[in-house]
Amino acid sequence: MSLSTYLLLDGSCKEAMQFYHSCLGGQLSVSLVGDTPIKAMFPPEMHNRVINAHLKAEGISLSASDWMLPSEQPTSGNTVCLYISGGSAEETRSLFDKLSGSARVTDPLTEQPFGLYGALNDKFGIRWMFHSDNGK
Repeated sequence: MSLSTYLLLDGSCKEAMQFYHSCLGGQLSVSLVGDTPIKAMFPPEMHNRVINAHLKAEGISLSASDWMLPSEQPTSGNTVCLYISGGSAEETRSLFDKLSGSARVTDPLTEQPFGLYGALNDKFGIRWMFHSDNGK
């Protein structure tokens, strides 16, 4: 059993996952509603939405889809947080720098008593936290 993060985005899933892929590397798969056997369950205007995307990189598993419930509105906020930890300080700084493009940095990446720490809300509104024990 493992824990994976799943993001629900409002029409920007493909763009978001391509951005995360450019930052994190690995393999990305994206399935659109219109390319699946269940496309008849959705109105034609939803056929270009992402029904499932999965990014798999070393130590990383991230899944996402576009919002699929037209009768309900998604609530944007910081209810999902992606926590990156365990890398070297250099790896942590590099990834923080990549993801911080067009982001709102809420906690600049700095040395804290518990290690290197920083946080940001990326250009898609997703909150990321970074931690490295491995000092400067």
